[in-house]
Amino acid sequence: MSGIKGRLTVWAAGTDSAASPAGSASGTGVIVLENAGHLAQVLRSDLVGPHTTVFAPGHTGSSEGPAVVGYEGSPSESGAEFSIPSDSGDFFLQLQSYGISEYMSVVGPTLVRVADPADFDAYLADADRARQDGVFADFLTHPVIQLGDLSALGADATADGPRLRLYVNRAGELSTSPGGSRLGALGDGLAALHAEWVRINAASAHPCAVSLGAVVPEAERAAALGERPWLGRYLAAVEAVRRLRFGGSAVPRVSGFGHRLTAGLPDGDAAADAAGTGLPLVLWTDEAAYVYTATGGRTFQVDHLTARIVEALLACGSIAAAAVFADREALEGAAARFAAAGVRLTPPALVAVGS
Repeated sequence: MSGIKGRLTVWAAGTDSAASPAGSASGTGVIVLENAGHLAQVLRSDLVGPHTTVFAPGHTGSSEGPAVVGYEGSPSESGAEFSIPSDSGDFFLQLQSYGISEYMSVVGPTLVRVADPADFDAYLADADRARQDGVFADFLTHPVIQLGDLSALGADATADGPRLRLYVNRAGELSTSPGGSRLGALGDGLAALHAEWVRINAASAHPCAVSLGAVVPEAERAAALGERPWLGRYLAAVEAVRRLRFGGSAVPRVSGFGHRLTAGLPDGDAAADAAGTGLPLVLWTDEAAYVYTATGGRTFQVDHLTARIVEALLACGSIAAAAVFADREALEGAAARFAAAGVRLTPPALVAVGS
């Protein structure tokens, strides 16, 4: 069941750290059908490869050939419930629109989607508040909440597309998500769907222009993302806080989002912001501090002094600039230790300048 839930998460979020930019080499990674009557046609098409997982309503499931997972309920309707029957215990997923989620009680795993322009505005307002005041929406960082369609909300995601995920509505029309722009219909091959996905995205300055294309005007979405180039880093911070809360941590503060461990460090124009999720985040509570990398989703627990040193490197962008706020030898040592663990603390273009 854990593997099935993981595939469902990939489909809902539109991101997969294990996927290449081109997605699956043969077939789509995950396909969700609204109409069980479409299953046979989908299984005969080139949308399905040996590693494809297909979710179909009312199906009993199959482990022979492409994995077919039966479900009950709805994968697209806000306020509905999506469930997967299992001998080891049924899995239930609640579906909610973004705008009402802060007023709803969390009773179990929940997928939150932007379903209209008002939802999108609420998402942006929460992101702005986190950026300015360091206050993250409590529901959004809850351990059992998953925000959908991250690739359209500013995430640094390159793997979304019809080779990663597809949604087939009751009429047989295809997109990457329930709120996505139409890419084609049953009978269209994967290459044609991918070409349409590329065409739509080529007209926008920001990925992904497809997965919210039917519910949020693209001009509005692109303008909002253009004004907030830090949204990818914000979504990485949301995930970092969510993971720490899942592990039992108190809600941490996040460096660069309304707070700094060290006063005087660059804030809105910090070097790490320009690098998106290419550089890690520093988080802390009164008891502990952490360095979180969005790539690979690794979390390192460190003491507060080390966190201050890492924070200075992230904010300043080089050892030379950070030496105003921390001991140079300590900065060099921290940069070397994290580099040995495969984690860079300064943007690549600035390494030579700061060394």
